[in-house]
Amino acid sequence: MTNMDSIDFLEFVSSRQSVRAYDTNRPVEKEKIERILETARLSPSACNAQPWHIIVVDDPVIKNRVADATSARALGMNHFTKQAPVHLVLVEEKVNLSSGIGGWVKQKDYAQMDLGVIAAHIVLAAHAEGLGSCILGWFNEPAMREILSIPDSKRVWLDITIGYSTQSLREKKRKQINEIVSYNGYKKG
Repeated sequence: MTNMDSIDFLEFVSSRQSVRAYDTNRPVEKEKIERILETARLSPSACNAQPWHIIVVDDPVIKNRVADATSARALGMNHFTKQAPVHLVLVEEKVNLSSGIGGWVKQKDYAQMDLGVIAAHIVLAAHAEGLGSCILGWFNEPAMREILSIPDSKRVWLDITIGYSTQSLREKKRKQINEIVSYNGYKKG
């Protein structure tokens, strides 16, 4: 890898954003979704547990019901989700024995970490395909289970909306690097 490759990836990541306005007249091509799913399949996970199941929701009727489950009218949240032509719903699956024992010993929920990793892969893959995305953790989980026939024993962790963005690039508001990074020991600010 050359230094130029690093700069290109930094620029790529800098231009990705959470999209809350989608082109409702432009469907997402099946090939693009398949490449995003292949990228997700290749995501790393603790002890290679791969504790996830992805439900692709692209049927307009079901998609609108899923969007309704993400919307909170009283709080004014997630009303944009009906615009997105595709929702990828991430369901937690059981971890393998190694990851389960390791998580118990270390008091860490590796499955949750792994779901975060796969979500990052999905949104970056969507961006590489020229698509916008938004990761949603706020939704009515029982409604989502009912709509998508997900067993009660499973947790629905995230819903990622995907489609062609109609919003302009915003400036990212992030903490300064010295506020979040220290070298060779913990030093805050």
